[in-house]
Amino acid sequence: MSRAAALEAYRSLPVPDTAQEHWRFTDLRGFDPESFSHVGGQSPAIATESMLELDVAGLAFIGEGGIEIERAPEGITFAPLSEEHERLHELVGWDEKFAAHNAAGWEHGLLVHVPGGVVLDKPLYVRIANSAEGGSLFWRLLVIAEDEARFSLIEEYASASPELSAYSNAVSELFVGNAAKLEYVSIQNLSRGTWHFAAHHARVERDAELDWVAGGFGSRKGKTWIQNDLAGPGAQSRVTGAYFADGEQHIDYDTFQEHMAPSTTSDFAFKGALRDTATAVWRGMIRVEKEAQQTDAYQESRALMLSPDAHAVPIPGLEILANDVRCTHGATVGRVDRDELFYAMARGLSQAEAERLIIRGFFQDILDRIELEPVREAVAAALEARIPQA
Repeated sequence: MSRAAALEAYRSLPVPDTAQEHWRFTDLRGFDPESFSHVGGQSPAIATESMLELDVAGLAFIGEGGIEIERAPEGITFAPLSEEHERLHELVGWDEKFAAHNAAGWEHGLLVHVPGGVVLDKPLYVRIANSAEGGSLFWRLLVIAEDEARFSLIEEYASASPELSAYSNAVSELFVGNAAKLEYVSIQNLSRGTWHFAAHHARVERDAELDWVAGGFGSRKGKTWIQNDLAGPGAQSRVTGAYFADGEQHIDYDTFQEHMAPSTTSDFAFKGALRDTATAVWRGMIRVEKEAQQTDAYQESRALMLSPDAHAVPIPGLEILANDVRCTHGATVGRVDRDELFYAMARGLSQAEAERLIIRGFFQDILDRIELEPVREAVAAALEARIPQA
């Protein structure tokens, strides 16, 4: 791939509008990616405090000024990504506007390559920080877990200030080899002035496991794609998501679980809460190819409205070409249950205290799915900070 070809594709593709089905509820009017300048020279470590407190095996910081690797475990590759890598663009190419922009413009990327049979007891941690007002940051991650490797990787998106205006464009390509297990955590807590677009795409091979956690708490508007290809027999993926939006935030998740081989399993569960005039869009698709008999696939999205002007749009979908499968989905949008509220208040809680208790309970089963304790605690704290105070 030449950057020139990607740049030509980017320039030929218009900024998506609501006439396109996948953008029907995310209006990008007023956004011009060309209005954000490339800024260099900023320290990659500049940002607000991290949401996570971790004891890690590998540590890397990425910012407009470059990539800074503070710690890397022996026996694996945890290093800057070369644009000549043979697996680069294998899962995310340049046939979509923002993916093409990333392919043409990324400068700072990380390669994580864990050899077969290697097990890491501590996670690898990557922090991506926007620090320049009016700047753009293009980030690329390539992860290769060879056969029977087992490790955790956490990436956190942050901003140098809560009101920073910026453009963030990220791509992650994840390859999970035979009988390997990858725990992948991606938490986005960018400023309210940041437009954020991200494409995360994983390929899971025979008897491999992918345990994916996605958290969305920041940004102004944008779109995040999450795709799992269950490519080998016995492959498993579990995606757990939590988000909380307020003010005028607009969060959009577009998810795709593709079952390409027999006896594969996917389990997708997202929950979010919205208040003020915030909006959340979730479009989820399960596709089962005709060769993928004995597929077991599930997806659910639950949204809790905390204000009369908050809005959620769930769009679940199934496309099944095989005849020996079990595929189920569910999507709900609701408000705080008045009976639960009355029950809690009858036991001495104020209305605000009762609502906080109910909101905590709403997210508890999602938190219980997160295996890494520091991540579970960080997501719980981020949710707790957004719940209206008594």
